[in-house]
Amino acid sequence: MTSRRGIPGVLSRLFGRRKRADESPLVLDRPLDRDFSYNAVSLHVAKFQIGQVVRHRHFPFRGIIFDVDPQFANTEEWYESIPEEVRPRKDQPFYHLFAENDRTHYVAYVSEQNLVPDDSTVPLSHPDIGDWFNRTPRGTYELKKGVAN
Repeated sequence: MTSRRGIPGVLSRLFGRRKRADESPLVLDRPLDRDFSYNAVSLHVAKFQIGQVVRHRHFPFRGIIFDVDPQFANTEEWYESIPEEVRPRKDQPFYHLFAENDRTHYVAYVSEQNLVPDDSTVPLSHPDIGDWFNRTPRGTYELKKGVAN
């Protein structure tokens, strides 16, 4: 038997393992969705960034962005619950917000087309903001170290 040396040998030992006869084949737990691009890279560029304060274009709430999906990544049930006449396109960035209005605080999932920058100098009061962001002397929000996902 010949010895495998060098990088090719290491890579072969790490990644070149062959399936043994007694191993079962890979089995999918649900049918393959032929309309879904698995491991596809999104070409969408987000207009807003994490830590930016935004407001909804049509509804009276504002919030701070804490996560961004390059395109729709929520459930179909959630999407279908939006009235068709105001339902946003899926092929755009969607933002997770610590949102607030005059009465309450909550987490919102909003399409890019429905957000505008918020130029207000009024600080946000959502109770989760302090766990994720530091407020800078300029009044902007900076993501705390160690909370990025």
